[in-house]
Amino acid sequence: MSLLLIAKNRDFNSLKDAILEEDPNIDVEVWPRIDKRERVNFAVCWNHPENVLGKYPNLRAVSSLGAGINHLLDDESLSDEIPIARLITGSLQTQMADYVLNAITNYRLHTGRYFEQKRTGEWKQYSNIPKFSTPVGIMGLGEMGSSVATLMVQHGYKVNGWSHSKKDLNGVTSFAGTKSLNAFLQETKVLVNLLPLTDETEGILDLDLFKKLKKPGYLINVGRGSHLVEEDLIYAFDMNYLEGACLDVFEEEPLPKNHTFWNRKQIMVTPHVAAITPAEEAAKVIVENYKRAMSGMELLFEVDRDKGY
Repeated sequence: MSLLLIAKNRDFNSLKDAILEEDPNIDVEVWPRIDKRERVNFAVCWNHPENVLGKYPNLRAVSSLGAGINHLLDDESLSDEIPIARLITGSLQTQMADYVLNAITNYRLHTGRYFEQKRTGEWKQYSNIPKFSTPVGIMGLGEMGSSVATLMVQHGYKVNGWSHSKKDLNGVTSFAGTKSLNAFLQETKVLVNLLPLTDETEGILDLDLFKKLKKPGYLINVGRGSHLVEEDLIYAFDMNYLEGACLDVFEEEPLPKNHTFWNRKQIMVTPHVAAITPAEEAAKVIVENYKRAMSGMELLFEVDRDKGY
C-alpha cells in the first residue's frame, strides 16, 4: 500500500517529510516516480496531469491539497465511486481571513493610489473611506467564508453573507438562496467571493451582478478564476459600477504576461497566495484521511459530489 503525491509542478519534499514525521510507516511516493501502480491506495493532488488518476486500479480515496476540488471532479478517469476530500486547516482559514482584511484595508486607505503616486513623484492626499460606509458582503459561508466574516465583524465592519442555506454567525446578516441574492448585493459595497465552483456559480461575477452593488463597488475574488467573467470586470470599471478589484485567482494561472489585468491600475493581482497549505498541518489531515480510507471510514472534509463541494 502507498500514498501518492501528484502535481505537475510542485516540490513535495517538505510535505513528504511531514507525512513521514506524522507516521513513518506510510510508504509515500511522488509522481511520476512510482514503484508499482497497483500499490497506490490514496492520492493527494494539486494541478495534476489530466486523467492520470485512472491509472491506479486500487485507488480508495483522493484528497486535494487545498480547499478547491474542481481539478478532481473534472478528472474523467476518476471513478464516481472513489471519495474525494478537501484539505482544510486552521491556518488556511486564518490566512484567508487576514488576506481579505488586508485587501479591504488597502482599499479603504487608498494604498494602491499612493503606491502609484510614489512611482510618479505625485503628492496628493485622499480621505480614508470609513468602515460605516463600507458594508462587506461575503459570498460563500463555508469554513473559509465563516472565518473571514467573523474577522470582519471583529474589526467593526457591517457584514452580510450569502450562501445556499441560512447561517447563524454572530454579527453577520445571513441571506440564503437565489431569491435573496439581489437584496444581498444591494446591501454590499465590498464583495468578497468565496463560493465553491459549481455549474450554478461559474461566471456568477458578471456585469449584471456588479450593477446591483452599492456604487461604486469593490471586488475581492479569492474563490476560483472561473467565477469571474473577465471582460465584464473591465466593463464594470468603465461604467463606474466598480472602482477596484483585488484578484488572487484566475481562469489561467499563471496569469499570462499579455493579460489586460496587468495594465489596469484598478486591479491588484496576487499569484494565488491568499491561503497556502503549511506542510505540517496538511500532513496531519492527509495521514488521518489515509487511515480512514484504509479502514473504509468517511473522510474528513469529504466532498458531496452532487453539490460539487
